[in-house]
Amino acid sequence: MAQAIGLSFSTAFLLLVLLSHSLYTVVASDYSDALYKSILFYEAQRSGKLPGNQRATWRGDSGLQDGMAQGVDLQGGYYDAGDNVKFGLPMAFTITMLSWSTIEYGSQIANNGQLDYALEAIRWGTDYLVKAHTEPNVLYGEVGDGITDHNCWQRPEDMSTPRQAYKIDANNPGSDLAGETAAAMAAASIVFKAKDNAHSNLLLSHAKQLFTFADTYRGKYDSSITVAQKFYTSASGYADELLWAAMWLYHATDDEYYLKYVADNAQSLGGTGWSMAEFSWDVKYAGVQVLASKALMQGKGGAYANTLRAYQTKAEYFLCACLQKNNGAQVQRTPGGLMYVRAWNNMQYVTSASFLLTVYSDYLTSSRQQLQCSGSYGVDPSELLSLAQSQIDYILGNNPRATSYLVGYGANYPQQVHHRASSIVSIKVDSSFVSCRGGYATWFTRRNSDPNVLLGAVVGGPDQNDNFADQRDNYEQTEPATYNNGPLIGVLARLTGGSYTQWLPEATSPTASPPPPVPSTPPSFVPPVTGTPVPRGTHSHSSAFTITNKAVASWEYEGKIYFKYEVTVTNKSGQAIRNVFLTINHIKGLFWGVSKTSYANTYTFPPWIQQLSPGQSFMFVYLQAAPPATILVSHYVHV
Repeated sequence: MAQAIGLSFSTAFLLLVLLSHSLYTVVASDYSDALYKSILFYEAQRSGKLPGNQRATWRGDSGLQDGMAQGVDLQGGYYDAGDNVKFGLPMAFTITMLSWSTIEYGSQIANNGQLDYALEAIRWGTDYLVKAHTEPNVLYGEVGDGITDHNCWQRPEDMSTPRQAYKIDANNPGSDLAGETAAAMAAASIVFKAKDNAHSNLLLSHAKQLFTFADTYRGKYDSSITVAQKFYTSASGYADELLWAAMWLYHATDDEYYLKYVADNAQSLGGTGWSMAEFSWDVKYAGVQVLASKALMQGKGGAYANTLRAYQTKAEYFLCACLQKNNGAQVQRTPGGLMYVRAWNNMQYVTSASFLLTVYSDYLTSSRQQLQCSGSYGVDPSELLSLAQSQIDYILGNNPRATSYLVGYGANYPQQVHHRASSIVSIKVDSSFVSCRGGYATWFTRRNSDPNVLLGAVVGGPDQNDNFADQRDNYEQTEPATYNNGPLIGVLARLTGGSYTQWLPEATSPTASPPPPVPSTPPSFVPPVTGTPVPRGTHSHSSAFTITNKAVASWEYEGKIYFKYEVTVTNKSGQAIRNVFLTINHIKGLFWGVSKTSYANTYTFPPWIQQLSPGQSFMFVYLQAAPPATILVSHYVHV
């Protein structure tokens, strides 16, 4: 047939290859199955004494004497990738992103029956990080070293390489390592707040100490733990981790001290100076900028709103770079549409960027805003989510090679993963000792499929032309990493369905009276000075508080005009005040930053505020297609 149309066989074959590379069948992705496997991957990466409910049953106990030579217990934690070293910086980032995924999309994770497993994955990491933080200004940041480990190909259960533990302290600082670990602890404290308050408080205590340590004794961790330099070099320095830790501590505590730190150090630490096209275990600026934007869109900016807007501008630069709608740097894409940053483990940048695209899309939707890119592009939030979904679909097999880069998902996935444990027969099957060099001779060079399927592992992925070689020695493309999965889990959970409800409660959709037009200068609203009777020892609000209730934004949606109202309640009594109750009438839409009580129209502090000091304020916001609510303080107690 080729000759009949004037083509040689070789030319026809070449055209067929080219067509198959550019045109491929799009298969619907099973996000729920991918979510299940992505979380399961962490069980295969566990170090230490494995629990009875271990599902990756081909793994056994390992690293049981970690830390003993230094007189500390460093059992547990995770191996970072395909080796047997415990690197503190990427491990902590993994826990931060696992926690962020669960904070935003915990309800979707729960709906898929995976919440308990996600919490176990986070706790396995935080339990280790707590043990590694032995003193306020001491943190162990690595167990084992990459050079001796990489000279051996052994399953973790047979390790014969040195397991020396390395630490940072006041004389040998590591602000990036301590800062990232503080961020992980703070983020995880939010996750456990409702289910295990004691554990949450423990994590928060460690987070605060670690942040103080990181900020007081400044320095790069790889200048102190020099064995990390060839493996996890802190190329970006520690400034981004200081801001990252402070931003997470603010979200965990609502303590203005941390927001002030982020604002005061915005320029000196680069938060509003760096325009990024990458988010990774090393470079956190884009994540800081998105978290700062979240605080701003939640109405929590207060005196720091202008600085948070500068952070938001930088966040949107990153997102527009992902969309390729910047006048400046763009995130490049392969011919098949995959975002491409660099050759070694490119998938880490894909999953991290996809997560930021996803959460920012939901933040914009919740606040009824659009993204503005260079050249006056008005970008609907759905466009960000669509880009993230396209990246996840590519990972799951909708790509020119029809290859799933999530091991164990789909019919065609990598069989020769660069991973010591999965590439060597399970110790449960053959307990014969695998020696350091013997592992290379017997197992590394095999061209057969791995004896253990590393379910849920996201490998490094294809090159800039969508090419991929499934070979064990091709570590740039076939090695997985724990930090690839942390952000992926959040996006997968979001794509399984369900509305975004983590940031603001769902609206009750009442029938609202027509709202008035928005004035050019939103007015302040002062409630009436009347109140309900209050118990002995308490006071009405007339002299102790000022309340402002003002419209700060408006938009039209489906024929209705919606308003965003911002309420500030200030203690002007000269004494600390607690047990404040607000009577709020005519609140009909979404609200955030105040807690509803069991009494009609009665609200109180959110759980992170215990009292108001003299002159201190707290703020909440509500959204509705109606005139402003009426608000008064009906009850409070002087401390």
